[in-house]
Amino acid sequence: MKTLKYILVLSIYLICISFTIVDPDFKILFVGNSLTYTNDLPKLVKKSAAEKGMAIQVETLAYPNYALIDHWKDAKVQKLISNNNYDLVIVQQGPSSQAYGRKILLEYGKKFSDLCKLNNCKLGYFMVWPSREYFHTFEGVIKNYREASKAHAAILFPVGEIWKEHFETTGDFDYYGADQFHPSKKGSLAAAKVIVNELMKLKITSE
Repeated sequence: MKTLKYILVLSIYLICISFTIVDPDFKILFVGNSLTYTNDLPKLVKKSAAEKGMAIQVETLAYPNYALIDHWKDAKVQKLISNNNYDLVIVQQGPSSQAYGRKILLEYGKKFSDLCKLNNCKLGYFMVWPSREYFHTFEGVIKNYREASKAHAAILFPVGEIWKEHFETTGDFDYYGADQFHPSKKGSLAAAKVIVNELMKLKITSE
């Protein structure tokens, strides 16, 4: 009798678990530097997505001052993408408005794109922004991220464009943090909103 009761309780428990486990809409790897890990942007993206009824799983590979070439040479990212069944890999490096940054964005973006294709996941570019000191390079940042995403048929998360529009519309530079380069919490929340809006479009398209 006790054995039967135990089996019944266990069965109910397992049924409850089966209803509470939710497959994520997207499993995402964020690859970048301090512009990604400041204020834990991936966590903000996950929270913002949940508020819109979308479940996502996030992982982050980000180190100070890293560009795509640095991640590639470390070789950690190749193992992660090859072994973890991501739906989407979102990459980011510095502003990349100048010739060398553009070159790395395109050249190593291609390597990431090819790797993603081999592993049945999509590549996305997280467009960032220049420091306030180099605000005059903003158009170059936008142009190079747009061209890189187009060249590799990647998804563009145009955060930099939204930041620029905010600055020009309001005259308020509150998306910048104290050092006038890294994002304030408000800036990271704005970035998360842009990313989630694009994820929602992607989700609708895939349904």
